[in-house]
Amino acid sequence: MPALDDEPGLTRTMWTHFEPVHAVTYFHPRARAAYEAVGLRGYWRGYFAGRAAPLGAVPAAPVVAAFFSFAPGMVARALPSVWRLATPEETLRARLTGAVQALAEFTYELPESHLVEAAELLEEAAGRVEPAGRVLGAVNAALPRGEYPLARLWQAATTLREHRGDGHVAALVATGLDPAEVVAWRCRVDQYREFHQPARGWTDEEWAVAEDRLVDRGWLTADHRPTEHATATFRAVEEATDRAAAGPWRALGAERTHRLRELLEPIATRCRTIIPARAPIGLPAQRGAADADAPARAR
Repeated sequence: MPALDDEPGLTRTMWTHFEPVHAVTYFHPRARAAYEAVGLRGYWRGYFAGRAAPLGAVPAAPVVAAFFSFAPGMVARALPSVWRLATPEETLRARLTGAVQALAEFTYELPESHLVEAAELLEEAAGRVEPAGRVLGAVNAALPRGEYPLARLWQAATTLREHRGDGHVAALVATGLDPAEVVAWRCRVDQYREFHQPARGWTDEEWAVAEDRLVDRGWLTADHRPTEHATATFRAVEEATDRAAAGPWRALGAERTHRLRELLEPIATRCRTIIPARAPIGLPAQRGAADADAPARAR
């Protein structure tokens, strides 16, 4: 029987399986069309309204805090004005409709029993998330249960994704870096400024100042290379993120977690094909990913 003896590794592996399921809401044209149908035209209106809708008709400030890596001005351009176009309730219906339509396109060849079992196991894992200190995970976990397997599958993936993201933000805050510094530093390590800077809304001046602060604080060398201290600290952030996200898999148990991984594999593989290779959502590069020049967007 498989064991949870490599809990951090298994936790990260499960993330790479449920994150693509969630990500259809960012990259599939049916998801975009569903937002537009309720008046949320333009990619970023749908993005900010869709992720923020479980919080209710909030202004920009809570979203700046919860989403962490976006420039406050970028968030303020979308919130709270989007709620005049579509209420949170309308937005939630639109995001679920678009996600289900996208997943239906990717899973029509799979047996219904496969989807039902995957939804049940993923939903059980999502039901074990710890809400304390995890705002986005908690509000998604509190949403009504979906009526159909694909709706339940997507909502469970979203709850787990946001729960993990909340833990990641907490680990980043503990480093003492601010959001601009975190994004700028990652783009000196393994990400791409041409995607992340416009996707997060930071100006050239804000970016340059953030890199100067990283040099002063010992995270970048004078020629803007990552220091050993920074690399070790960020590795610790990733490890802390995995530990904080391990609870659902520990509760589900080794055998059923591995079974869920098997069930999600063909679904996640199909979903990855529409995720741009350099998309700023943190997933490892996937073979068959969409073209790298696709619009910079997502989490």
